[in-house]
This record gives sequence, C-alpha cells and structure tokens, in this order.
Amino acid sequence: MGSHPDHLPTPTTLVGREGLAAILARPDRAVVALDFDGTLADIVPDPEQARAHPGAVPALAALAPRVASVAVITGRPADVAVRYGGFAGVPGLDHLVVLGHYGAERWDAVSGTVHAPAPHPGIAAVRAELPGLLHELDTRHGSWVEEKGQAVAVHTRRADDPQALFDALREPLGRLAAEHGLIVEPGRLVLELRPPGMDKGVALAEYVRETDAESVLYAGDDLGDLAAYAAVETLRTEGPDGVPGLLVCSGSAEVPELAERADLLLPGPADVVAFLSALAQRL
Repeated sequence: MGSHPDHLPTPTTLVGREGLAAILARPDRAVVALDFDGTLADIVPDPEQARAHPGAVPALAALAPRVASVAVITGRPADVAVRYGGFAGVPGLDHLVVLGHYGAERWDAVSGTVHAPAPHPGIAAVRAELPGLLHELDTRHGSWVEEKGQAVAVHTRRADDPQALFDALREPLGRLAAEHGLIVEPGRLVLELRPPGMDKGVALAEYVRETDAESVLYAGDDLGDLAAYAAVETLRTEGPDGVPGLLVCSGSAEVPELAERADLLLPGPADVVAFLSALAQRL
C-alpha cells in the first residue's frame, strides 16, 4: 500500500463495499471514527511513549474538511490522546472530535477544551488497593499501572512472560473491580478497570445520531473496539435503509476476533494512515 498512496483498497465484504461507496457518494454526511493506540499510533511497551504515526495528522487534516466529522474514540483521557496525537491547533482539523474514556470525555478542535464528568467513586478505591494486590501476587516487577482518570489499567507487556501474567491477573482483578462496582475490559496485554456502561459502541452510536450521519467508517485494533464494530453492524440494519458502514481492522495477528468481523484488513497504523490519505485524495 505504501507504494501507492492514491490507491484505495477494496473491502473484502459486500457490506463493506457498500459502506465505502456511501462514504464516497456523500462524504459531507459521513463520520470517520478511529481508535488511537494500535490504529493511529503504533503499540509500544510503555503507553506513555505512544505517539500518532507521523503521517496521521496530515492525513486527518486532509480528510476532515471533506467529511461531516472525524472522531477519535479512545479509552485514554481525551487530553492525553490530543497531546499524544498532536491534534491541537492544526489547520484543517476543525471537524475533529476526541471522545476520551470511551465517550465519557469530549474534546473538540473548535473550542480546544475537554468536557468531563466526575470519576466513578470505585476508581479511587481500586487505585488505593491495587498496589497491595499486585504486591501479593508478586507481579510488581512485571506489571505496570496506568492512571487514566476515569479508569485504571494494568499492563503486562513488559513482563518476562506477558501472556502468563495477563492470564494470572484476570480473575483477581475481576474480583477487585466487582467489589467496587467496576468491570474489567481485557485488551492486548492490558486489563482495564472502569465503570460499566462506558464503551466505544455507545460512544459511536450516540455520535452518529448526533451528527445525523448517513454513513460511518470505524477503524480499530483491539477487543475494546468490538463494541464499536457491533454498533456499526446495528446501524446498518436500522430504519428502512440503515446506515452503511465500513469496518477496518488495523493489524490482524493479535486480535483475530476483530479481524474476522472486519470488511478491510490493514497491517497496522502506517497502512491505516495511507488508507486515510488515499480516501482524502479520492474525495
């Protein structure tokens, strides 16, 4: 793909081709929604070092004026995604919205401000108990806790055996979350403790309704993106004609559940960026 920046790949499914056709036919009524980590930014051992692919902002700046809206939907706090993405103050990105914490927070390029609710009380309780629990399980050298404001994430990517540690932590973290009214969302070598009812599917469906979009593209790479996939699948069937949608999977090796449901498989963020650039050129 990299050698043909103007080449727009063809989705492998009929519904995906219909989704892309609808976006191309009426781009001003299309929402392009994207996950951040693993989709616009490469997965790195330390999440604090994650940054958008160098071509991401230019591609989004070219695409955003041509569609109804571009939305980045992420589990990260909105301001962190804006900072790591380099999205603030970019000419052409007026139509960009970042829905952080699975839609609980919102930043838009026009105002440059974040709107956020107060954190769930269970988050503070979990934050206080996590160090003791991880110490007890003797994982303090292998796991790493990421503060996310409205959520807390435990990463195992740095451990000697990341998958074994991930598997060992699932049950005890599930119990801890349940004690405080939270849920555990598993991802790629990360377990996130967060309030129920926050997911990318809810955020995406609400945003599509709010913008009155007639078509939608969603690109993601992880288990947390399955809810957004499900939302697009539901939108396709709503009303007399439905809302045509295109599901893009970034990097198919680690999360086969996503790849199996995608209309278009791209090897990783560099290819997602090339696709967005090609889409902007086509429009």
